[in-house]
Amino acid sequence: MAEKEVPLTAVQVEALVAMKMIKHSTQAFPTTVTGSIVGMDVGGKLEITNCFPFPVVEMAPESHFDTAAPNPAAAAPRAKANTVYQAEMIRMLREVNIDANNVGWYTSANMGNFINLNVIENQFFYQKELNERAVALVNDVSRSSQGSLSLRAFRLSPKFLAAFRENKFNAEELQKSGLRYQDIFVELPIEIHNSHLITSFIHQLEAPKQAGPTDLPQSLAALESNPSAKSSTVTPNLDNLSLSVDPFLEKNCDLLLDSIETHHTETNNFQYYQRSVGREQTKINNWLQKRKVENATRATLKQPLLPEDEWQRLFKLPQEPSRLESMLNSRQVEQYSRQIDNFVASTTGKMFAVKGNLLPGETAAK
Repeated sequence: MAEKEVPLTAVQVEALVAMKMIKHSTQAFPTTVTGSIVGMDVGGKLEITNCFPFPVVEMAPESHFDTAAPNPAAAAPRAKANTVYQAEMIRMLREVNIDANNVGWYTSANMGNFINLNVIENQFFYQKELNERAVALVNDVSRSSQGSLSLRAFRLSPKFLAAFRENKFNAEELQKSGLRYQDIFVELPIEIHNSHLITSFIHQLEAPKQAGPTDLPQSLAALESNPSAKSSTVTPNLDNLSLSVDPFLEKNCDLLLDSIETHHTETNNFQYYQRSVGREQTKINNWLQKRKVENATRATLKQPLLPEDEWQRLFKLPQEPSRLESMLNSRQVEQYSRQIDNFVASTTGKMFAVKGNLLPGETAAK
């Protein structure tokens, strides 16, 4: 293992490991799956060389937050039974001379919906108990199914890790520490690595040679019906010319609206807490004022004064709700917003490119 002082700068994932995670996530989609990843820490780069899935076991809720939703698959990495299973698997890997250093865990996601308490507590468990340099790999199955691999690596930031360890998520502590929802995760760049043998094989792949000269196609239909074009491995993807709106855009907008509704609910709950504190504080001030007048009267009559701290026994201020849920929801809203921005950017660019054909009158007027 590398020295602890060297900060992590990147995560290198073997192509076979990526394929195993994709297969595991796709087979169980839309159910959340989790697994362990092993590898080595070399010079600030985390090299992931193997992985294995976690079995789903029923476990009692160990979260110190009452709002943690029960999800056996998502909570599997920190289950006691899976901790024993993971240690046994790593021991067997070590016996066959395979990298057997636990460097984190992986999970699947759908439409970027992975920022929740289960992910936070799993990563906190790994960074606190197993390996402080552990990472969480998130494979978004819905995004990967569109042809581009969506695999991201995250770690909890030191500032958030300290706040989560002490469970300090009230307004006063957050204001002192300056912790924001952007500070929850630290994302690391991912590199997909192939062995030299696989790289050599990929470079040897080539398109089949044409038997003779071919005529240029007269139309798009003729180009699509050409059998040589279909069989070629380097045929351009004509789907990129489609003007249809990405089908995932509507679903992302729905998820974004749900997160915004959750944000409004959390805001209303906090405002209700502030109103409750204001009412109780008013009662306490009235009681203190009344007690001071009474003590002034008793002092005039040379009678013993009554204690003025009895309000702590008579009145009870409501407990401030944790702001952790609001922070996670705000981070999830940012995630959905970025995804929508990526979806809209590609469609908007194509719309501007063909604007002259769609709105010929407006273009001519300009």
